[in-house]
Amino acid sequence: METLANLESFVRSAEALSFSAAARRLALTPAAVSRNVARLEANLGTRLFQRTTRKLTLTEDGERFLQAVGGGLESIQAAIVAMARTRSGQPTGTLKVSMAPGFGVDYVLPLLPAFVERYPALRTDWHLDNRKVDLVAEGFDAAIAGGFELAPGVVARELARVHIVVVASPAFLAGRKPAPDPRDLVDWPAVAMRSVQHGRLRNRMLRHRNGREVEVASEPRAVFDDPHAITQAALLGLGFALLAMPHALPHLQSGALQRVLPQWYWDDGPISLYFSSQRLLPRKTRVFVDYLVDEFKARGIAEQLKAG
Repeated sequence: METLANLESFVRSAEALSFSAAARRLALTPAAVSRNVARLEANLGTRLFQRTTRKLTLTEDGERFLQAVGGGLESIQAAIVAMARTRSGQPTGTLKVSMAPGFGVDYVLPLLPAFVERYPALRTDWHLDNRKVDLVAEGFDAAIAGGFELAPGVVARELARVHIVVVASPAFLAGRKPAPDPRDLVDWPAVAMRSVQHGRLRNRMLRHRNGREVEVASEPRAVFDDPHAITQAALLGLGFALLAMPHALPHLQSGALQRVLPQWYWDDGPISLYFSSQRLLPRKTRVFVDYLVDEFKARGIAEQLKAG
């Protein structure tokens, strides 16, 4: 495969019939241009120029080769310039992102109007799903999720921690004795979560602020495989529930739900933004990553989602 430097040195020298003039155009020395042309001639096995101390002329092979590659070189350079302008200017194309429905709608969607206004040439394609996606195989530019195993070539930027808390509606708590310890919940009806991956009930641990850990044991009154459904069931008073703070926070703020065992919670790991680790990350992905991380920090979302 011939190098672009050799081809460009030949074409510019042929246009000017001068190594010196080509060197000035290419910001090279005449000796460097001459070496590039000599390498090209050696690789092709033919002489492209007739050289004298005072004159440079094309051979017949040189004329034919110039006609063959001249237009192609201009196309290549135009493509390089266009790509450079794209990378240095406004990002374009389609940004494809996967995120969990509840977290995405409540915490990411409110940030999008300013993002799309800032980058009007960028089309966004959002996939709201609780499943874990394969970024590379499914063509996603980024994913926002918790408990995401890092595949080769994928990196993560943490957005917030997933704190699990015990909540219930005021109507459900009315007339019940306070529960100072998770073991006191054993006779309380619960709304439980079924694992999406293997279909079994998820056993939950809670940690006191002093570091003591206890498993929550109770008889579920209703079982769901969707966190939004569990939230609604708790709001309806079907039982107490262990909810991630992103789902519980709006209802705790409104008073529709109350914390049970406020000294206890469980850190279930991070909610992160996942994307390719390639060095030349597409500009559309880079601006989205930077924007989202900056907005979460500026708005203090991670602090709001802390249970402790």
